[in-house]
Amino acid sequence: MKKLLFELKTPFLITIVFIVICGLFYPLLMTGLGQAIFPSQSNGSLIKVDGKVVGSSLIGQKFTDVRFMKARPSAVNYNTYTIADKANGIYTSVATGSANLSPSNPALKVRVESDLKTFLKANPTVSPKAIPDDLLTASGSGLDPQISPTSAEIQVPALSEATGLSKADLNKMIQKNTQQKLFGFIGENTVNVLGVNIDIAKALGLN
Repeated sequence: MKKLLFELKTPFLITIVFIVICGLFYPLLMTGLGQAIFPSQSNGSLIKVDGKVVGSSLIGQKFTDVRFMKARPSAVNYNTYTIADKANGIYTSVATGSANLSPSNPALKVRVESDLKTFLKANPTVSPKAIPDDLLTASGSGLDPQISPTSAEIQVPALSEATGLSKADLNKMIQKNTQQKLFGFIGENTVNVLGVNIDIAKALGLN
């Protein structure tokens, strides 16, 4: 029995040491470094207006007001819900992902035609053939906060009419919230929809 306990002593002590190092010290070290070096990213890249959190630069939102720019379609509706939805059990948890509908699935055609109709109603001067693909295709995560510069610019005429802001001012907001390709060649230029809409709200005195 003593021999067995002696043989178990070393692996037991090693286990305890690694639990303390990997389960306590390492997470605390990484959390501390993250908060010190990347405080914004560590806390969710939150966006605040007048000290109030209005969203994250990493997660899209659904905007229905005609004065605001529209994002891509989302299979999870960007996790938006009302108090009534939650009370009735319609909203049960935070989710990400897409509907994974194949091109042969009739439901995909119905969804795209519905989104196309909705977009054209809000942007009557736009030709259906001119609408960029990303305004009609849902993102893989369902939470993408960005659209292409073309998708942003094509909404400018309708936004100008709805807000009374000049097209030049709206284009400046788009440029301000455009993220360039990583290192100048990786990925594509993207426009953060929430950022543009915050600037529109400020210009209209809605904050």
